[in-house]
Amino acid sequence: MKVLVIGANGKVARHFADFIKEDPSIEERAMIRSAEQASFFEERGIETVLLDLVNNSVAELAEAMKDVDAVIFSAGAGGSGLDKTVLIDLDGAIKAMTAAEQAGVNRFVMVSTFRTGREAMAQKQDLQIYTIAKNYADEWLKNRTKLDWTIVHPGILVDEPGTNQIKVGMGQEINKIPRQDVAQALVSVLHNDNTIKQEFEVLAGNTAVEEAISKL
Repeated sequence: MKVLVIGANGKVARHFADFIKEDPSIEERAMIRSAEQASFFEERGIETVLLDLVNNSVAELAEAMKDVDAVIFSAGAGGSGLDKTVLIDLDGAIKAMTAAEQAGVNRFVMVSTFRTGREAMAQKQDLQIYTIAKNYADEWLKNRTKLDWTIVHPGILVDEPGTNQIKVGMGQEINKIPRQDVAQALVSVLHNDNTIKQEFEVLAGNTAVEEAISKL
């Protein structure tokens, strides 16, 4: 399986790159925004493509998806301003979905925020625009595309070492989750077709990642 990772230079996606080094069934194509980011992936034998969600077109994104079996969208503005949040987390996500459909790529995995929806949008004052952008990107994916989607809602992301122990579901009380464990969950999502048309929260827990994902 060849996977285009959008936002490949992010912290979660870098852990994903390390996991798939040991997984012969997954081949990554990393979408990066600058040539300076390429060395990390070249050292791991991962192909890179230089594109920008804001400035490149849907057609150019679709071209990068040639011969690809799945897309992981793990991009985000990362607090770089309201305009960039809308352009990347909302419009960029929709551009990626549109490109996937144009390229004939059915599988689309979205890394979202922990909780979206009208209530969350009203409550998260410091992250309101980000939550709104993620909410409507998720809704577009579910209701305006024919893609085989999965939406992953991580808890509070931390840089602690992964434990390979998570809990999944919806409506959980927010807690932390190591980025490394989120990345491992993404690998498991690709291995498990039962995650198609599913969205779930992932938090630190007591169940092995593969077991938790396979039982969704």
